[in-house]
Amino acid sequence: MKHSHRTLIALTIAAALSACDTEATLDPQKQVGPNPELPQAKNFLLPPMQVPEGVAWKEGETPKVPAGLKIEKIASGLMHPRQVYVLPNNDVLVAEANGTPKPTTRPKQLIMGVVQQSSGKGGKGGNRITLLRNVNGQWEKHNFIENLNAPFGIQLTGNTLWVANADSLVKFPYQTGQTEIRTPGVEVTELPGGPINHHWTKSLLASPDGSKLYVGVGSNSNITENGIGAEYRRAAVLEVDAASGASRIYASGLRNPTGLQWEPQSGKLWAIVNERDEIGSDLVPDYMTSVQENGFYGWPYSYFGQHVDERAKPPRPDLVAKAIKPDYAISSHVAPLGLLFYTGDNMPQYRGGAFVSEHGSWNRKPLNGYQVMWVKFENGMPVGTPQPVVTGFLTDDQKQVRGLPVGLAMDQQGGLLVADDAGDAIWRVSKE
Repeated sequence: MKHSHRTLIALTIAAALSACDTEATLDPQKQVGPNPELPQAKNFLLPPMQVPEGVAWKEGETPKVPAGLKIEKIASGLMHPRQVYVLPNNDVLVAEANGTPKPTTRPKQLIMGVVQQSSGKGGKGGNRITLLRNVNGQWEKHNFIENLNAPFGIQLTGNTLWVANADSLVKFPYQTGQTEIRTPGVEVTELPGGPINHHWTKSLLASPDGSKLYVGVGSNSNITENGIGAEYRRAAVLEVDAASGASRIYASGLRNPTGLQWEPQSGKLWAIVNERDEIGSDLVPDYMTSVQENGFYGWPYSYFGQHVDERAKPPRPDLVAKAIKPDYAISSHVAPLGLLFYTGDNMPQYRGGAFVSEHGSWNRKPLNGYQVMWVKFENGMPVGTPQPVVTGFLTDDQKQVRGLPVGLAMDQQGGLLVADDAGDAIWRVSKE
């Protein structure tokens, strides 16, 4: 796109937004927990939007952590690191990707492209998996698997490494200690993709016995504006049989389920979910929830239970009546992309609870998220108010963003690993 076109779009956005009341009126703390405050939905010519400038971390600069913790950069120079996965020998795999090419002829796609570039969310992804190895305190970097298609989810079962590409689930043979895999991957099953592939990230989780793989597939639109046909097997968690590749919809109505994890106390499947946009800075709260087999969670017809979204046509009151209310809201437009139930001893104050990475969204004024926070769990359920743990990605005046947290993992020493998408780095948090 020519620079003049980008400038015109930016000016159009600014003019439209200055002409309407788009600011949030609720404190985000009123939208956390099992019963978030939900104001009346609004309609906009253009939705609320605030775009911080993407800038690089300065030399020696790091995110902030609470007293008693330290944070260090263990890798840099990556190409949009999205997920981190710790192997049994403590090697760390990093999935690097930034989506797949999308058509840019529609005004909405043109605007989103400009916004992504200016906020640091644009640029080419690595389409690879990099291996990090700690050798006497120094982190080596190895090209582990090349030529993937926007990889996101990673799982290891036995000697099989599973990778969820943007449009397929593939497997590779793996031997402990190897620093590269050159054997071509074998496609186990297709995953919903296509030319639009709006939510391209495919989160991945293996069952404890390794017989099933669970794949989080986001919707192909905000609210079915690309047609309901484009949503086939999307906005869902798919269950894939590891042996045959046969799959089924395990749960549906989840607009963009990411960060799939097993909650250690209850053994239940949990997900974090990015909710819909464009009906106000205070709607709709993103959430974390246990995922019930055959459960329906509302999208696109309703949100947070039976709150009807009038934009979804034709209406489906039968499905609205079945919609399950999520377990725990984490406030509006934080864009959660990483979930980790912490079971380590290095930071015992966080044991048993859940870390959530909030990638941040431009669909709210003022901005929300842009941090890693922690939620306490009791008896297998979230309680209380989230606590910020890794902050400083967004400047205090909200004008600049230096990094965007995505994937989370725990290494064998109990350190918290954080993939920094825009900062092209991996951070490690541990006790001081």
